[in-house]
Amino acid sequence: MNEIWEAIKEFFIFFQPENIIRYGGLILLLSVVFIENGLFFGFFLPGDSLMFTAGLLCATGVLDHPFVVVISSVFITAVLGNIFGYYFGAKAGRSLYTRKDTFFFRKSHIQTAEQFYNQYGIRTLIIGRFLPVVRTFAPIVAGIIKMPFGTFMMANVAGAAAWVGSLVTIGYYLGKVWPDAEKYLGWIILALILITAIPVVRTYISAKKRRQA
Repeated sequence: MNEIWEAIKEFFIFFQPENIIRYGGLILLLSVVFIENGLFFGFFLPGDSLMFTAGLLCATGVLDHPFVVVISSVFITAVLGNIFGYYFGAKAGRSLYTRKDTFFFRKSHIQTAEQFYNQYGIRTLIIGRFLPVVRTFAPIVAGIIKMPFGTFMMANVAGAAAWVGSLVTIGYYLGKVWPDAEKYLGWIILALILITAIPVVRTYISAKKRRQA
């Protein structure tokens, strides 16, 4: 039992943003970005904090690649991830609403993303980039509802540019002007997680109340 518990802890420790970049470099960084933006089981991955951390560690030299290479490759990967999610949603269709819940899949996640579409429309693909769960399921729902691909791509590119461009750049310049920020990375990431989780929790609670009513 202790061995299982230790394995679980090691798994979550490894998937902390700083460790993903320190031990996996740019390849693992891009893999995580693609999975979180395109595959339904990637909803638990630390997207926002990963973007910020990538910029900061690029500035401090831990991520040994030019800033332009990092930000452009992450942007392209985020766009491609959403395209994959869109086609997955289009192929799976409404059957996802009747799929059995598992650890990696919850119908409530799709319903939360759909609630954002009801409230924000196409802007969900832009706003949702900054929100856990919604970031993963927004392109899938876009495919389910058969959003025109051209419309989807405009919002997809705009959302990726806003998400990657802002968080990676902020992290990079913070690392340049305050190199010691790396020592407080855990607290900074915790603050990012709390800030981005608030809108999702509020929307989920609101949608749950509507379903109960």
